Amino acid sequence: MDSGISRTAPNSAALRSGAQVRAWPAPSAIAQLLKPITWFPPMWAFGCGVVASGVPTSGRWPLIVTGIVLAGPLVCATSQAVNDWFDRDVDAINEPNRPIPSGRMPGRWGLAIAILWTLLSLLVAWTLGPWGFGAAAAGLALAWAYSAPPIRLKRNGWWGNAACAACYEGLAWVTGAAVMAGGAMPGAHTLLLAALYSIGAHGIMTLNDFKSIDGDRQMGIRSLPVQLGVIRSARTACVIMAAPQVAVVLLLIAWQRPVHAIAVGFMLFAQLALMDHFLDSPRERATWYSGLGVTLYVIGMMVSAYALRAIPGG
Repeated sequence: MDSGISRTAPNSAALRSGAQVRAWPAPSAIAQLLKPITWFPPMWAFGCGVVASGVPTSGRWPLIVTGIVLAGPLVCATSQAVNDWFDRDVDAINEPNRPIPSGRMPGRWGLAIAILWTLLSLLVAWTLGPWGFGAAAAGLALAWAYSAPPIRLKRNGWWGNAACAACYEGLAWVTGAAVMAGGAMPGAHTLLLAALYSIGAHGIMTLNDFKSIDGDRQMGIRSLPVQLGVIRSARTACVIMAAPQVAVVLLLIAWQRPVHAIAVGFMLFAQLALMDHFLDSPRERATWYSGLGVTLYVIGMMVSAYALRAIPGG
């Protein structure tokens, strides 16, 4: 049986320590389960889509706010709840203080919250029209496929990281642009840049796997650090993050947006300098690079989005 569906893992840490198991989850445990710190990437990507659309924001702020809330506190939060439930065995090894293995999220509350947030996300998405609802449904399907058996894409780092990257970056970006355009398909320029930044985000997802190597190896999860080793996976992640940004710079030059190209190129150059330091000790510095290098990456995304505003049919 797959480790992700064991019925003995929830509260195991609490039971071993003799701690009393709660009947109801504390609000702090629910907040930790939904991981607000992870909401930023899809919210930012949705904002990039809004900017790239070139559509004036005047009179559309309720729509924009709804889309941002849907991307982060709803769909992304759902993915975190789903992942914590089906990863409870792994978390008991890697992060025993997480809400479920620690016993602060008792019984099957983790699963119940994941289902509730899924339904709430779909309800809110319905108000954004066909594009918003379809994108949310696709994102939620990827979230469940990533974590839940029998698909459980996260068993393989190539497939799992691709699903997360597509949902967090490309899908959110395209949805923001489409919603602003009244449901019209975004232009080729937008689709291309959203795809490139999604590819780069695959490398960003790998950074998160370095902290979980021990548990992943024990539970048969073949993340890239497990498959390739620490050094090779770190180098691979850096190449995957950098190469699409090189393509973005070249495209912006070809589209006669030299100032934006220079700005994105500067962000990439700074990332390369940080990558050199990261590669000296990947496992210890993955979180450090996530905080600095990824910030530069997403700034480049927004610069690229502004470049698209001046391109007809972008």
